Amino acid sequence: MTLKKILCLSLSSALLLILGSCKDTKSYAELLTDETKAINVFLSDQNVILDIPADSVFVYGEDAPYYRIDEDGNVFMQVIDPGEDKKVADDTLVFFRFTRYNLSEYAVTGTLGAGAGNSENIGMGSASFRFNNYTLSTSSQWGSGIQFPLNFLGLNSHVRLVIKSQFGLTSEIAQVIPYLYDIRYLPAVSE
Repeated sequence: MTLKKILCLSLSSALLLILGSCKDTKSYAELLTDETKAINVFLSDQNVILDIPADSVFVYGEDAPYYRIDEDGNVFMQVIDPGEDKKVADDTLVFFRFTRYNLSEYAVTGTLGAGAGNSENIGMGSASFRFNNYTLSTSSQWGSGIQFPLNFLGLNSHVRLVIKSQFGLTSEIAQVIPYLYDIRYLPAVSE
């Protein structure tokens, strides 16, 4: 066999190996479909209400329903404690404590598993954003999903949120993993 034939065979084999390995990865559309399925698996075990109450008075508590809080079903909210009656003003500094759970894992195991966040690990430090001010990277990095509840609830509220990846952490959008967040919204000490 000549060197040229050996090189052609080697390149052909390498190309086939590369193309063959591409079949193991999913397209972005397939990842989005998997994400929707994972959310549906979780929500199938919950009471879900598709509309926000007209008066924005939510049923709350540990057994409260999950409300769809955007028309496209990207964020669902369960109100554990509605907090203060006073709504949060734009650009208010809001601190929050959270634990989040991977819903893709839930779809496979049927359990939430170990959560991660600054509620569980104080070493992660504090987390905050300026409400509705996405011009600041300190606010936009968290995505818009975690801020949605404050359009309806006050500070010192406690919610659980199902958030699709496009509305979650901006650094994780491409991973297409939905999360369940358990969040408490806290006022800044000086405000």
